[in-house]
Formats: sequence, C-alpha cells, structure tokens
Amino acid sequence: MLRRHFIGTAALASVLCTPVASFAQQKMVIKASDVHPLGYPTVEAVVRMGHKLEKATNGRLTLQMYPQMQLGGEKEMIEQAQVGALQIARISVGALGPVIDELNVFNMPFIFRDEAHMRKVIDGPIGNELLEKISTNPSTRLIALGWMDAGTRNVYSNKPVTKPADLKGMKVRMMGNPIFVETMNAMGGNGVAMGFNELYSAMQTGVVDGAENNEPTVLAQNHYQVAKIYSLTGHLIIPEMFVFSKVSWDKLSKDDQALIKKYSREAQMEQRSLWDDKTAKATEELKAKGVQFVPADKQAFFTATQPVRDKYGAKYAGLLKRIQDTK
Repeated sequence: MLRRHFIGTAALASVLCTPVASFAQQKMVIKASDVHPLGYPTVEAVVRMGHKLEKATNGRLTLQMYPQMQLGGEKEMIEQAQVGALQIARISVGALGPVIDELNVFNMPFIFRDEAHMRKVIDGPIGNELLEKISTNPSTRLIALGWMDAGTRNVYSNKPVTKPADLKGMKVRMMGNPIFVETMNAMGGNGVAMGFNELYSAMQTGVVDGAENNEPTVLAQNHYQVAKIYSLTGHLIIPEMFVFSKVSWDKLSKDDQALIKKYSREAQMEQRSLWDDKTAKATEELKAKGVQFVPADKQAFFTATQPVRDKYGAKYAGLLKRIQDTK
C-alpha cells in the first residue's frame, strides 16, 4: 500500500507539474500600442501581424492594439515596454537616438537622397546591424523587430515657409532630440521640444507657431484644423521602428520568437505598401480640406543645415559613407 501511495503521488506530481511548465508557453495576449489611430499604416501593419500570429498558433498568441495614444506618447510607451507592461511599441528613431548613438545618423537633416534611398538602407545590412545593436544593448531593454516608413517631414503652419528667412521668429515643435531642435534652429526657426500628445493644443493656443511631420500624420491628428499651409521643406526622412519588450521576449519560446520575427519582416514590407497608398490619399484629402501645399527651396535648407551634419556626423564618417554609397 505504501509503495502504491508513493507511485500515485509521483504520478500526481508529474500530472500537476508538466502542464504548469507548458502552460506558461501557451497563452499570451500581446499588447501593442501606437500614437496613431486604427487604420493608420503603422497600426494596420501590426494588427495584421497579430492576425497572422493568432492563426499560426491556433489562438495561443493574440494581439491587442491600443491605438491613438491610449497608453500615452512614445516616451511612455517605451517605458511601459521596458518593464513588460506593454509588448509591442511603434516608436520613432528619434526617441531611441539618445540610447543607441548610431541611430542619430538617421536623425540628421538631408541624410537620405529620397525615400527610395532610405528604404534601400533600412532593408539592407545597415538596417539589420542597427536593429541588432538595439536588441543587444542592455540599456534599451527592447528587442527591435523591424523598420517602418514615416515618409518625408515638412513644416506646416499658417504661413508659407519657402526659405530659411521665412522661419525667423517662428516656434516650431520638434521631437525631443537635440539634433531635431538644432536642425530647426539652423533652418531659421526656434525649435521647441514637445511631446506629440501636447501638440494640437499647443498649436491651437499659439504656444508654438507650427510643427513638422508627414502628410498622413497631419491628417490623422487633425492638425490641418490649426495649420493650413504645408511647406515642402523635406528636411528629414526618418524611418521608424517597432520594438518588443525584452522582459516579455525572454518569456517566449524560441519557436514563438522566430515566428514573431518572421511576421515582423512581413509587417515591415506591408506597412510600406500601406504607407504609399495612405500618403497619396492623405495629400488629396488635405488639399480638399483647404490645406495649401507650397514648394520650398530645399537646397537653401540643405545649405543652412550643414553645420548640424558637421557637428553630429563627424564620428559617423564610415557609416555615412556606407549610406551614401547605398544605391
């Protein structure tokens, strides 16, 4: 009887322990966040990625999207991802530049010839190396999943900005990275670092005179209601990225990690197609809402911002050459 009791206990322990060990790998709700609304290319690409994960794992991995700054701005999203309160965050390279120094190469004005050039760079060895640097740097506490397009950034306000002199005395919101503030200062304006979630009211109340961003963002955030002139300065072409909480990543099996990486690459390419379509439609819609698109002297702004490239680019000489040599 005693022997049977021990066998039964061992069997019971086995039954109890085995499912507990595997259960941790079974169900996971991946919380994702973005500052943009549902349907926006960066949001839609991650939502589609979630559908693929759910299908591939028979519902074991599901994704819940929190769009439109429901969980705060990019700074808040990064902080939540770092502690595992959020799994996927879509963030600007500008937000990580202070942590991964080489990313600041992408944050300098007029580094890319055009968007096609930028895509070649992020799709190739340079893009892969930078993703790896983010993932392996213990300070980030993030796993970099992939790149996303964010178009070309242009100045918008209630007056045309066609040359550096037009920006004199204007306070223009920039992302919170010294390079961006100095870029606007070099362009002739006064750069003001400010959270994206504060921007609409700041423009509405005159705290700032304008901002700079791409066409889909101006439309999606209703900024056209408070800024009617979109000047094609083209000063920044900054890729964005989506990252995964390292705390949460380390709890995933190798197979699940591989699956997420596979669908992340697909999301990178899908977002691009969605982006091009969205930009074309946003441009037409903004024009229909009364926004004037004004050409600008890009060469004048390029020349004006040379001191920024000289100051920040010197230590990246090798990387800059590789970017310039990318065809």
